Amino acid sequence: MTPDDDLPATPGAAPMWGGRFEEATDALVKRMNASIGVDQRMAREDLIGSLAHARMLTTTGVLSSEDGSTIEAGLRSLLTDLEAGRLSFSEEYEDIHMNLEHLLTERIGPVGGRLHTARSRNDQVATDMRLYVRERVTTLRALVQDLQRVLLDLAESHISVIMPGYTHLQVAQPVRLSHHLLAYQQMLSRDAGRLADALVRMDVSPLGSGALAGTTFPIDRHQTADMLGFGAVSANSLDAVADRDYAIEVLSALAIVMMHLSRLSEDLIIWSSQEFGFVTLPDAFTTGSSMMPQKKNPDACELVRGKTGRVYGSLMGLLTVMKGLPLSYNKDMQEDKEGLFDALDTAEDCLRLYIAMLPRMQVNDARMRRAAAAGFSNATDLADHLVRSGIPFREAHHVVGRLVSLALSRGVTLEELTLQQMQDVDARIDGSVFDALALETVVDARDVVGGPARGRVLDALAAARAALEE
Repeated sequence: MTPDDDLPATPGAAPMWGGRFEEATDALVKRMNASIGVDQRMAREDLIGSLAHARMLTTTGVLSSEDGSTIEAGLRSLLTDLEAGRLSFSEEYEDIHMNLEHLLTERIGPVGGRLHTARSRNDQVATDMRLYVRERVTTLRALVQDLQRVLLDLAESHISVIMPGYTHLQVAQPVRLSHHLLAYQQMLSRDAGRLADALVRMDVSPLGSGALAGTTFPIDRHQTADMLGFGAVSANSLDAVADRDYAIEVLSALAIVMMHLSRLSEDLIIWSSQEFGFVTLPDAFTTGSSMMPQKKNPDACELVRGKTGRVYGSLMGLLTVMKGLPLSYNKDMQEDKEGLFDALDTAEDCLRLYIAMLPRMQVNDARMRRAAAAGFSNATDLADHLVRSGIPFREAHHVVGRLVSLALSRGVTLEELTLQQMQDVDARIDGSVFDALALETVVDARDVVGGPARGRVLDALAAARAALEE
């Protein structure tokens, strides 16, 4: 045990670590040093970790049965009051750990100071964070999967809707709206996998690592790990208290989730514009203008797009904090929580928003189909049709280009040109061209695994649902 770790909380007195100091801490330093405004959200985890630690100390004989029972009773009463909203914390006691130790000692007397035996705030906060982040990531992964289900429902209910697919934001080839939505479902599937991977790597208990070098007391780290639901204990005490790579991994996974949500936002912002008119967003998820009464702005989508940068900032912030730190713990690491917690909150809000909004979105299928035809998304298939009829590809490509130009000049689609008009461009074109130009024909001709053909989309829907239920 280090000298600063066995001092009991004394109400209204010097800090718990103040034994060797003769000068009071500067007020600005105290304010900067205090983290209670951020870490108080881990109060439940801190109490649960302390209960496990106290039980282990009693089991190993470090605490007497009487002291152990008294401490456990005090901790449980604090947990009850916390859940009832009856606890308040003070910046005077710096962080959630010292606040709770102070409250415990107030409640049960000096025996409360024995709780910190064989423990440092370094392994205490590392444990609290893993417990807290584990729960939040579990919730976020479930929300990602809920959003996958929403997308699958949308895809299934709009299986017949054909829309233009784009490259360079220019009409390229027609696809099913379902196929487009399933692309995002696939992205989210990988996001759920990354969050699951992060859960595996954070499933390690740091408790018992002490300040950096463990403890001389006969503790049982496996007991506390089991009580807290960890799959293993950390193999190196320095690593346990000095790294936050699991938090960086979570932030990275959340940044990718947000990137995918931002791309979906961009699609919906474009699709809901008057120029596109592919979708109509529900009133509850849009806003108006204080000046222009006709406006219906996709603010919710824009906010998700904007908050993506916020999550990126949290990732870069923690990477920057950690990049130059020598082993082991340094106070810089107090900056590990605010950005992480904010990113967790932000990602959860954005996921819940889309889960609520997408089922209420109106799809304007006729507008999508018209855009696919008007954008000549079937031009490639017309060229392929001409190739199959014996025309060399380069000639076919040139012919179709002339037909597109003709259609543009007349304000019609390729299908709306007459056979005579087409034959005026190239006499080798015959009546079978219209079957080749039909959008359903064009889409369903791409009957390959992962393609937009109706059967392949239905297969993809079934496979995605099955994977979610595994």
